[in-house]
Amino acid sequence: MKKPLALIVDDEPDIRELLELTLNRMGIETHSAENVASANQLLQQKPFDLCLTDMKLPDGNGLELVDYVQKMSRPIPIAVITAYGSMDTAIQAMKKGAFDFVSKPIDLVGLRQLINSALKLADSPDMLKERRTRHTLLGDSSVMRDIRSRIDKLARSQAPVYISGESGSGKELVARLIHQQSSRSDKPFIAINCGAIPHELMESEFFGHKKGSFTGAVTDKKGLFQAADGGTLFLDEVADLPQPLQVKLLRAIQEKKVRPVGEQLEIQVDIRLLSATHRNLADMVKAGIFRQDLYYRINVIDLILPSLRERSSDIPMLTEYILTKLAGENKPTISASALAALQHYRFPGNVRELENILERALALYEGNTIDVDDLNLPLVAGNSTDNPDYDPAVESLEDYLDGIERKAITTALEENKWNKTAAAKQLGLTFRSFRYRLKKLNMEE
Repeated sequence: MKKPLALIVDDEPDIRELLELTLNRMGIETHSAENVASANQLLQQKPFDLCLTDMKLPDGNGLELVDYVQKMSRPIPIAVITAYGSMDTAIQAMKKGAFDFVSKPIDLVGLRQLINSALKLADSPDMLKERRTRHTLLGDSSVMRDIRSRIDKLARSQAPVYISGESGSGKELVARLIHQQSSRSDKPFIAINCGAIPHELMESEFFGHKKGSFTGAVTDKKGLFQAADGGTLFLDEVADLPQPLQVKLLRAIQEKKVRPVGEQLEIQVDIRLLSATHRNLADMVKAGIFRQDLYYRINVIDLILPSLRERSSDIPMLTEYILTKLAGENKPTISASALAALQHYRFPGNVRELENILERALALYEGNTIDVDDLNLPLVAGNSTDNPDYDPAVESLEDYLDGIERKAITTALEENKWNKTAAAKQLGLTFRSFRYRLKKLNMEE
């Protein structure tokens, strides 16, 4: 079996010797270079599996090598060695495509974890990964093809990724796909909604606790960081973190260590951090609600997911997939007019709302075809995020839309002297659809 081959680039003989010895003991063959020019020459001559490079070199810096590797026909994982505390440099390297970073003085346990992760990157061809991703992240629009391509690239890195997008746009799905295609796919994927944890329990949930450290701590408990060790930790709605925990989270990310509540010693953890929210974190930073240093640390690479209305051409494919998932091979057809209505609707709830609409239509339709009336689309199909009166912190999107429908129906009934047939006609609805809405909104009387 062929040994893995690694390139070590550093102008300090002691560092080179330490890295060579460590990698050789892991069964990895090594070649060394003292500068950028020698490294470029070796990269052209040998089929390396990974590269470790110092940032400061006699004839340039490690970022030049990161750029060079990214332009190779077969890019390899490259990790940079930075001076202690040079987090800005490490982040810049990962933005350029570096796999990960190592801080001086070099921690050998962390280095071995990094090397093993780099060598475990999947060998499947990119096209195979693209096909596999399409089965769960549907859409042939150009924006979705670009998202799938970026997922493939992000899976080959350890850089923290910040996923932004409206509610229901698929942020957790994308996080899972990044994990599944990464070298960590055989380790845990731990997802947590930060807005669902009471503030007083957050530190214990994230970092764990020792027995007896507080009232109710009857046993030792592992935190989310320890549960995700070796794998991926996904923080959904990260904007909901209180500021005291933001400070501790920043330290855990930078030091790659956590201290359980009541414990004296820190515990080393190896996680890849993915985070997401539907809120605008940059605005929250400006308002002083979210720490700027934490924002820059979790937002090394950002991935913006499109809303469903921005890719309406994907709606027929998504509709077919969802109906098959819900009803199997005996699913009904959907009329051209119903499909057109879906493509013209703005979907404030995105793909999640599309699935809810189709699930409701399956319960209401008669015959063999789902028609426009069976969809029961909200009377006002605007995007709630464009309406200054809508505040998701005050009420749910469903309650907000129900309120709009209730107001429109009441107005139509009043203008038609409570004649339901005339009110339905004014609203452009069939009488059956109008009656369904009255029942749904408890307005039958």
